[in-house]
Amino acid sequence: MLLIRSLVFIVVFYVNTAVFLVLGSWLLLGPRRWAMQGLRLHGLASLWWMKVICGTRFELRGGEKLPEGACLVAAKHQSAWDTFGLIPVFRDPAMVMKAELGLIPLYGWFSHKFEHIFVKRDRGPTALKAMLRDARQRARQGREIVIFPEGTRRPPGAPPDYKPGFLALYGDLALPCVPLALNSGLFWPRRSLMRYPGTIVVEILDPILPGLPRAEARAVIQERIETACSRLIAEARALPNPPPLPAAEPVRATAGISS
Repeated sequence: MLLIRSLVFIVVFYVNTAVFLVLGSWLLLGPRRWAMQGLRLHGLASLWWMKVICGTRFELRGGEKLPEGACLVAAKHQSAWDTFGLIPVFRDPAMVMKAELGLIPLYGWFSHKFEHIFVKRDRGPTALKAMLRDARQRARQGREIVIFPEGTRRPPGAPPDYKPGFLALYGDLALPCVPLALNSGLFWPRRSLMRYPGTIVVEILDPILPGLPRAEARAVIQERIETACSRLIAEARALPNPPPLPAAEPVRATAGISS
């Protein structure tokens, strides 16, 4: 039964996404704020379908900790869920994403319309300069700059693998950095058709003021995110009917920290 519900949701999710892309294509010609509202509605609709079909709910904790103006958000990335489920959390997010995604018809066109930040990872220092330039421009608009510091999805409890790009943004933008923890990978596992019932929790943690040395900023941001994610996994483990969990206890947050 769980597999059937998961497959039904997958079909509904992609049909829902296609409908938003096709019927909303006229938004490509309007103001960006209209398109962003469409993006937000898609996220809310997807969350609703997941609750109705799979019994998977969404809980936001610490939303009051988000600054009112521009900020840098360093978010854990465990699941494809994060790419749409996080959108309604913010006022006007600018997501840092691979440039290849901007080439996908409709999806990529809209990503450019949203003025997300595209990174050509094979360009090295040139890509970094372009990312910083675009991030500064989005910050001047008062937007949240959202980056996944590990660059790709990581299974819940996996050893952290934080890349240096988020530190470049932290040092260059001189904005508060808001760590974000979640447990989405427990309920929407990567490389799996299964969608498990329960509650996906997104937790906004205390902002970190700008100005810290990079090594210290890396240690503090990583420690806060990983500690909170470990706690969320432990919460899920204590549920009467938990989703499949990591076989071992999550690696301690400080593991793998380097300067």
